[in-house]
Amino acid sequence: MGMFDYEFMQRAFWAGGMIAIIAPLLGVYLVLRRQVLMADTLSHVSLAGVAIGAIAGINPSIGGFIVAIFGALVIERLRQNFRGYGEVSIAVIMTGGLALALVLMSMDSGLNRSFSSYLFGSIVAVSTEQLWIIGAVFAVVLIFWVLMRRPLYNITFDEETAQIGGTHVRWLSQTFSVLTGMTVAAAMPIVGVLLVSALMALPAALSLRFARGFTSALIMAVAIGLIGMFGGLTTSYYVNTPPGATVALLLLSFLLIGLGIQRIVNRVRRGNDSGYAPDLDSRRFWQRQNTGAQKSKVQTEVLHKNGNV
Repeated sequence: MGMFDYEFMQRAFWAGGMIAIIAPLLGVYLVLRRQVLMADTLSHVSLAGVAIGAIAGINPSIGGFIVAIFGALVIERLRQNFRGYGEVSIAVIMTGGLALALVLMSMDSGLNRSFSSYLFGSIVAVSTEQLWIIGAVFAVVLIFWVLMRRPLYNITFDEETAQIGGTHVRWLSQTFSVLTGMTVAAAMPIVGVLLVSALMALPAALSLRFARGFTSALIMAVAIGLIGMFGGLTTSYYVNTPPGATVALLLLSFLLIGLGIQRIVNRVRRGNDSGYAPDLDSRRFWQRQNTGAQKSKVQTEVLHKNGNV
């Protein structure tokens, strides 16, 4: 029988495809906002939610969703209180979430054994109900991105200027954090809690290394995520390896190969042209986002749009 003759593989590819689109999409914003560890933090928090749901006798995935959303709101609240030290909120929530998950798991040895699929991912763990949940998260994230992509771009590079222009920065940041938590919780059945951040960080890191514009970075990250997800699931099926680890290793290999090719190309060009200067990290675009000239341009744009200029 072929791989797609099994219903669980069909569900896994549908779920994986949707996650591979929205996770790298959010990951680009997280990397640029220096909040990439938020995904890892929320994965540990959602694990605590899974434990709470199992002990309370409700669907563990629903418990993971609820606690991940709550954790995202707390992270954003702490980030507002510790301005300039945003990593403090991530450290606090990660510590609390992981500690709570370990305590709850130690209370029931049977519960501890059943968590392996959530920790490392499992193709057969994606049920029809979870597939519908992932589909709902996919639709919500895409609708939010389509409607708010310009304000998200502004707060990613300069929250203060965006706020001056009338953007509700706090509401937008809280909503973005909640959607990140929902995506992390939805990705658990495929890539697992321990590797969910890789699906957000690695495609974004590779795309930002090569892309020369923000839109191209988003498109490249999604494409890399899809290739890594489908390739990892296929390899996992035929080689019988954990899907989460397989997807993460494949994405990591893409990153390392990409960096190696870039270094070789730069050396060849440098050897052929003594005046060649490599444009590592697409500096002409990405560094320009943080210059005073770009800040002034964005500020003038948002003020003019709101009739203040």
